[in-house]
Amino acid sequence: MTARLEPWMKSLVQDPELCKELLSDYGSPLNVHDYSSMARNVAELRDAAAVHDIDFQIYLARKANKTLGAIDKAVAEGCGVDVASFNELDQCLRRGVSPESLIVTAAVKSRALLKLAVENNVVLSLDNTDEVMDLLELTTSDGTPVPVALRLASSNPAIAPTRFGLSAQQWLDFFAQIHSPEVFSIVGVHFHLNGYSGEQRALVLQESLEFADALAQLGHKVKFVDMGGGIPMSYLDDSQQWSGFWVALAEVPEGDETLTWKSDRLGATGPQASTALYPYHQDLIRGPWLEKILIARGADGSQTVGQMLNARGIQLRCEPGRSLLDGCGLTLSEVAFTKERNDGVSLVGLHMNRTQCRSTAADFLVDPILIKASGRHAHDRSPYSGFLVGAYCIEEELILRRRFEFPQGVAKGDVVAFPNTGGYLMHIIESASHQLPLAKNVVLDGANACLDDIDQVGAGH
Repeated sequence: MTARLEPWMKSLVQDPELCKELLSDYGSPLNVHDYSSMARNVAELRDAAAVHDIDFQIYLARKANKTLGAIDKAVAEGCGVDVASFNELDQCLRRGVSPESLIVTAAVKSRALLKLAVENNVVLSLDNTDEVMDLLELTTSDGTPVPVALRLASSNPAIAPTRFGLSAQQWLDFFAQIHSPEVFSIVGVHFHLNGYSGEQRALVLQESLEFADALAQLGHKVKFVDMGGGIPMSYLDDSQQWSGFWVALAEVPEGDETLTWKSDRLGATGPQASTALYPYHQDLIRGPWLEKILIARGADGSQTVGQMLNARGIQLRCEPGRSLLDGCGLTLSEVAFTKERNDGVSLVGLHMNRTQCRSTAADFLVDPILIKASGRHAHDRSPYSGFLVGAYCIEEELILRRRFEFPQGVAKGDVVAFPNTGGYLMHIIESASHQLPLAKNVVLDGANACLDDIDQVGAGH
């Protein structure tokens, strides 16, 4: 499945000497960044919102990429930042991000995180009543009210159950029982939906606005509704490659490793794409996807979602990670060896581990790019077909679970590039098991690279 490449990525993979130099300087694997694409991604969303004249703001989901350069670029583009831990919040504040441009959405919040947010007047998205009680213990009624958003778990039967938030009724019942309204300023409603359905988000946006109306009856002025992340992007331009892979995989007999390691179905049960993976080709992404949400009509058909927001003077917020970082990162790794499994299956060992190019999905279904080491000529090589394996001492240490063909061969010292890994794939589950170092992160400017500040001593300070 052929990746869609940004111009900077094309230039890099066509320069073997630069790739080898980068790996020599910083180690393998190496995460390479160029954030220029973020401006385009932001503009696509803003343009869609502008058509409907709605108040709209984008918050970069910091958990999708840990670099401080990503924060800087988001802020330069006029975006806020969504943080999910004490360190993420602390780094943003030290980096100079204004508290008004931050929101804390951590699924589990330490008291230290709550305290830091309160001290800096950063909006907290509250997930449950225990968090509220923790917050009450940290605050006093004679101080500035703490700005909070309430995370809403939809009561719509068409929406799958979620671990995030509480129903509107649970929140309303709870706040009717506590007698410290002056401690809180409920300024927002926030929700998180799994998957990428625009239709479901339109439904829960309407539910959120109804919840905002109920909160207004209790004296709380809701300023925004935040629909979280899950804004689609496409790694592939060719939809036929995406659908064709699943058809081909369904036809492979059990035990046949023609396409995948040990004929792994990657969660599929037939010729349709598995839901255990990100949908690597999507027809509607970013702006057009948001447009469909804003023109969706309510149950009575009288108003669109955009009109409902405008009628209430409520800002729409979103927290994209992957789709905002689309085109902003690439991972390089050096080939350590080639060998055969004891039954003859060919393997290509890389100086990396499987957590360094993987999200929480079953696999990353974008073809890597082989960059032949200089001095190794095509006529010295034989075609090769095998699996990419990594550094962890376990049998299932596959970098990617698909088999790859190397028509011009592959050899120790070559470089493998994994395209478009900037969103989630570099950092979300990276591990330093075996005491192997985490990958370094560099920012590329032409042929010049420098370490991102996250990898410098005193990062973010």
